[in-house]
Amino acid sequence: MLPPSSRDFVSLTLSESGSYTNSKQWRRQSCWRKWKQLSRLQRSLILFTLMLLLVCGIATSPTLIGHWRDGVVGENGYDGKRPLVVNLKNEYKSILPEPPSEKKDYHRRGPPVLQNRLQTKTNVSGLLGVENQGLDLKNENKGSEGGKPIISWHGAVIEEEQASETDTKGTDIQDDPASLAHAESRLEAVREAFRHAWKGYKNFAWGHDELKPISNSYGEWFGLGLTLIDALDTMWILGLNEEFAEAREWVARELSFDKNVDVNLFESTIRILGGLLSTYHLTGDSMFLEKAKDIGSRLMPAFNTVSKIPYSDVNIGKGTAHPPQWTSDSTVAEVTSIQLEFRELSRLTGDPKYKLAVMEVMKQVHKLDGKQDGLVPMFINTHNGLFTHQGIYTLGARADSYYEYLLKQWIQGGKTENELLDDYLLAVEGVKKNLLKKSTPSDLTFVGELSHGHFSPKMDHLVCFLPGTLALGAHYGLPADHMELAKQLMETCYQMYAQMETGLSPEIAHFNMHEGSTQDVDVKIADRHNLLRPETVESLFYMYRFTEDKKYQQWGWEILQNFNKYTRVPTGGYTSINNVRDPANPNPRDKMESFFLGETLKYFYLLFSNDPNLISLDKYIFNTEAHPLPIWPQAVKDPQAHVHNQTHLSQGHEHI
Repeated sequence: MLPPSSRDFVSLTLSESGSYTNSKQWRRQSCWRKWKQLSRLQRSLILFTLMLLLVCGIATSPTLIGHWRDGVVGENGYDGKRPLVVNLKNEYKSILPEPPSEKKDYHRRGPPVLQNRLQTKTNVSGLLGVENQGLDLKNENKGSEGGKPIISWHGAVIEEEQASETDTKGTDIQDDPASLAHAESRLEAVREAFRHAWKGYKNFAWGHDELKPISNSYGEWFGLGLTLIDALDTMWILGLNEEFAEAREWVARELSFDKNVDVNLFESTIRILGGLLSTYHLTGDSMFLEKAKDIGSRLMPAFNTVSKIPYSDVNIGKGTAHPPQWTSDSTVAEVTSIQLEFRELSRLTGDPKYKLAVMEVMKQVHKLDGKQDGLVPMFINTHNGLFTHQGIYTLGARADSYYEYLLKQWIQGGKTENELLDDYLLAVEGVKKNLLKKSTPSDLTFVGELSHGHFSPKMDHLVCFLPGTLALGAHYGLPADHMELAKQLMETCYQMYAQMETGLSPEIAHFNMHEGSTQDVDVKIADRHNLLRPETVESLFYMYRFTEDKKYQQWGWEILQNFNKYTRVPTGGYTSINNVRDPANPNPRDKMESFFLGETLKYFYLLFSNDPNLISLDKYIFNTEAHPLPIWPQAVKDPQAHVHNQTHLSQGHEHI
């Protein structure tokens, strides 16, 4: 009998369904069974060890914490498709997305429609990508001591010193030897910003009205090189001799006003006539005066109305003028903010017709009914000379510079035209009585609007001209409480920037006045755009010039840094944006207004300068496009009494 043979086998148990039991569910059950078999002490020790390892890992990974805090790591994390660049804190953020198609935007100081004449456009997403940034790496050693540039989240090279100062938000720079270096660094930062904007204009929009920096193309409004003319005196003040020389050459050889084109009387006066007159005074170059005479005479048909209130549009080639197609009205701000320029043209040419035409407008407006405590409506009819749309009062669009020019004409003329001063003082009291309110929770003083007796807490960014204007009046002997109000409103205008996620102000803000509000400034979706406007920087300049309080310089520095961070385009230029509340997606508009070079950067430079004689406010008055014009000598009471009898500024900024 043989012994039973030994059998080696593996026993398998199949479920009724025939499925394989070595599944994830079975393994999870097995692990859970083993975990339950451990004692409570063993389980506690394991959990404690895991927690300790987790805490140690987090503590040694500050970069990861920063990524989580900024929302880059997490549910909105990097998707592996969008290009990344380093921002000021060496953290990662995504590039601007492709902007939407350009929309029509009707606003003061901006053209209704820009016609793109470029046949081919650059792909926007490719333009803003890292591979196509076009950064000038040859200059990388200029930006920091370590020889490496610091790159903003969309490719803008920013100096290391500038970036480090951003971290000291709200602190004043001490008056020590280092302050001189700080001041020069800031001035150079403005020059660099101008050069960067000029590079884009020169490469993609030379001789045209406005740069479209995203698409590397241009927009046309009048076809008269608005950006170039607007920027002439800025280049002179900043000492950019090479850029100024090439611009002067274009004006001398290419600029012609003999064109069959309609231009806006107000915009062409403040930008072109004002820019040419200012550059003439700063340089003494008679070529600019001849160009100013040409455009000034071509604008005169606008005043050929029965009411003497000028039409808004002039064809400078045909010598005809007309109101807009949709109305016979002109805006009050437009017809009352051309006086500084035409008065000065009369003084220089000896021809009184220019001054007589614009001062007739002021006389008409002075005696009109329809004002409320010195405040004027927004529209005036060119046929009958009367205010229209009465009952609405604002210091924003369509009325703002009326108040500015009341004071500045009085100063320009040697403080002799008391009718202008009376209207200005009455208007300031009207603002105090009807438009000033306090916000919740910070008690910010703001200027609202009045519509048929109903107050609206709406404040345009344009209103931020007012602190500077009030301070200018106080400097010339007007009541001291004007300066106190200027300081309060300056704080409000700064907060319109500081309370936004990008640090840039919206076009329009609404202030909260209800108890329990947690934020002073509220912004409607349609109002969240930023057009690179100058008004807040303008007022900061006046406030620093008159008070020497360095906080105003620091506020301006923060704003400049945010312009660099959110609006600078790598290939050259700066773009207006659609959403100041979304730093991850500010949504570029593909447009650089001419006033960014003509006003915004100029006021930045003057703000950061500690030289009160750089465009002295005792010798010059700025028009509403930031073009400085001389204050007349006291003896000059008639434009014919002083013809060509002025001392021109020679080359060099020591004479400015």
